[in-house]
Amino acid sequence: MNAVRLLLTPRILTFRNGAVADAQRYRIRAALFGSLGLVFWAGIFAVFYRVLRYFRGAEGFGDILAAKLLSMVLVTFFAILVFSSIITSLSKLYLSRDLILVHALPVSPARIFLSRWIESTADSSWMVIVFSLPVFLSYGIVYSAGPGFYATAGLSLLSMCLIASGVSALAVLIAAVVLPAGRLRTVFLFLAVIITLGLVLAFRLMRPERLVNPEQFQTVMAYLKSMETPGSPLLPTTWMMDAMMASLKGAWRESLFHQALSWSCASSFVFVATGLAGVLYFPGFSRAQTAAERLFPTRWLRPGRRPLLLRFLPPPVRALAFKETRSFFRDQTAWPQLFMIAALIAVYLYNFSVLPLDKTPIRTVYLQNLFSFLNMGLASFVLIAIASRFVFPAVSMEAEAFWILRAAPVSIRTFLWVKFFLYYVPLVILAEILIVVSNLLLDVTPFMMGLSTSTVFAMVPGVVALAVGLGAAYPDFKSENPAQAVTSFGGLLFMISSAGFIGAVIILEAGPVYQVFMKGLHGGSLSVLQWTWLVVSFAVSLVLCILAVILPMRMGERHLRDLE
Repeated sequence: MNAVRLLLTPRILTFRNGAVADAQRYRIRAALFGSLGLVFWAGIFAVFYRVLRYFRGAEGFGDILAAKLLSMVLVTFFAILVFSSIITSLSKLYLSRDLILVHALPVSPARIFLSRWIESTADSSWMVIVFSLPVFLSYGIVYSAGPGFYATAGLSLLSMCLIASGVSALAVLIAAVVLPAGRLRTVFLFLAVIITLGLVLAFRLMRPERLVNPEQFQTVMAYLKSMETPGSPLLPTTWMMDAMMASLKGAWRESLFHQALSWSCASSFVFVATGLAGVLYFPGFSRAQTAAERLFPTRWLRPGRRPLLLRFLPPPVRALAFKETRSFFRDQTAWPQLFMIAALIAVYLYNFSVLPLDKTPIRTVYLQNLFSFLNMGLASFVLIAIASRFVFPAVSMEAEAFWILRAAPVSIRTFLWVKFFLYYVPLVILAEILIVVSNLLLDVTPFMMGLSTSTVFAMVPGVVALAVGLGAAYPDFKSENPAQAVTSFGGLLFMISSAGFIGAVIILEAGPVYQVFMKGLHGGSLSVLQWTWLVVSFAVSLVLCILAVILPMRMGERHLRDLE
């Protein structure tokens, strides 16, 4: 283990020296990240605490609902861990730039693998661990659990992280030797997407809406029996759920048995993966050094076959736009994420179709339009997630070749606006599809349909401009993977700014829209004061949308000019 400890030392020193070298900037970032994390942490705790209190008050099947909810949460966490572990393991084990130097050291491949596996486990698991703590804390407080439950939850969570990381590392080891070397990265990204989508669909097939709609069952006993149906005994999430629920009831022998299953599984994966690494890791690493092959050919993007819409642009701008389009479609790592986004959007829209609005005591027309208004924010947050992955790193993707663009006869302003428009068009189409289809599923009024589509149409340019502008203000031209720029300080600032911008627009419109809707529902006309409120609110919203486009783009342009 001395060799493993020595290989992990540079990573530890990087964190320590980075904090010491720029202490003031480190404190600012730590305060910002910490504050944002506490807000999300408190929000997660408040939601789960309220739901569990409600379940706890339902005698007879409240505990069954709580167990079912815990099972869904663990499946979700496990899906995130598997996807993150595959991507991180691939990067740490085969694609890092320092691996050539590390493999030249007098250290066995098995020890190199173990050190890199520890790093990838920590990188892929820390966020899930941090943001799962309020979930387990809410269970402990609602059920008045003792220290034993918190120890059980912590050990179960740690074993789940090890199992997900062990499975991913074992799959990467074997496939790196079997799969075509040039397509290793792309094939693994597709594998991660397939696994994650399978888990998402498994969660969707659980039909969580049944938790609040027992009327579809003929009897109460049939409903209880359906809710009590355990998960597969072969799934790690089932062992962890059983261990935690048993500890809440004080059944410590049962809890220890399920803990033993989890930890024996985790230990087995680590032992087998480490053993195989001595035989398979270095041959797989050697194969991964070959040039990458494109999984999907892009013949339609050859220089002689440029898209029709780009032919009407001035020659320098046309060349820059064509370069950006071609670079995007050549990035084979983007394809799996596009497929994953499409599948998640389908699940997002399907959830609207299964909402039991007719089972609620509140008037259906009121709920339909309320959900339509809130859906503007939800669709915009989906847009933020997509922009953070594809638009924010767009400037950083130029990498060390950025000097070629500076030498080209194209200004920085033109360079940024080309990126803006190339990403704006598909994102505004996607956002409008989300809004229109979800509103059709909700069967909203024409007023809400027009309001939501026009509001989203006005907010999309602001989100795209924030991504492009802040991506230019905080570029990372030296990163091994520019897509990871979203996890930097600039990426966090983009997500906070975008969320604040969308929240401000929604809040400004909420009051006047409510007055208009209620007047239309009960009959009557708006007063002069209400009309003034309506006009001022929408005018301020429009000004915010314009400023969200202009200010970030100017900020990014000024920063890129200062790099000279």
